Amino acid sequence: MSAGNRGLIVGLLLAAGAARRFGGDKLMARLADGHTVAEAACASLIAAVDQVIAVVPNTPGPLDECLRAAGAVTVRCAPGDAGMSASIARGIGASANATGWLIALGDMPLVPTAQHHLVAAALRGGAAIAAPIHSGRRGHPVGFAARFGPDLLTLAGDEGARALLARNRDVLVEITVDSADHWQDIDTPADLAAVCRRQRGG
Repeated sequence: MSAGNRGLIVGLLLAAGAARRFGGDKLMARLADGHTVAEAACASLIAAVDQVIAVVPNTPGPLDECLRAAGAVTVRCAPGDAGMSASIARGIGASANATGWLIALGDMPLVPTAQHHLVAAALRGGAAIAAPIHSGRRGHPVGFAARFGPDLLTLAGDEGARALLARNRDVLVEITVDSADHWQDIDTPADLAAVCRRQRGG
């Protein structure tokens, strides 16, 4: 999608987690349709933004190749980086020219492109922060306008942008969606099995 005169909306795909609970590289695990978790998450995001930057582990591996083949630019967390906040800051630093960011999770492959489109459209329409919501629960992705770049660069810990959202709820544009099922993340093999069942319609 061309940015044109609307500014550059960048999707940040956070894909640098250690996956300790899964017991292996969960992002390279196969879904029911044969695609990897990482491929599915990237594909749904890349269709709605102007560029995807995927933040991957510092050690090169098949995940890098997988995400580059899916159309993302990959950047690695430096040695010693830890937690979601470090991944967000790494992605923001690699896209300082963006007018807004959609922060998406690499282990959440069911989020539909339509939801990414809704959040991106809210940013293009002037929203400072935007996110889908269902029955009072906030989902993914979360969109931030460029004005929050400095704050996102200085995040700390493994809570990501949660504290930043809490401090700025007054400017959050909530986009109501009809289901929260798409926000199933994959932390364990049981989670993967559940996502595969949803893909099959079970």
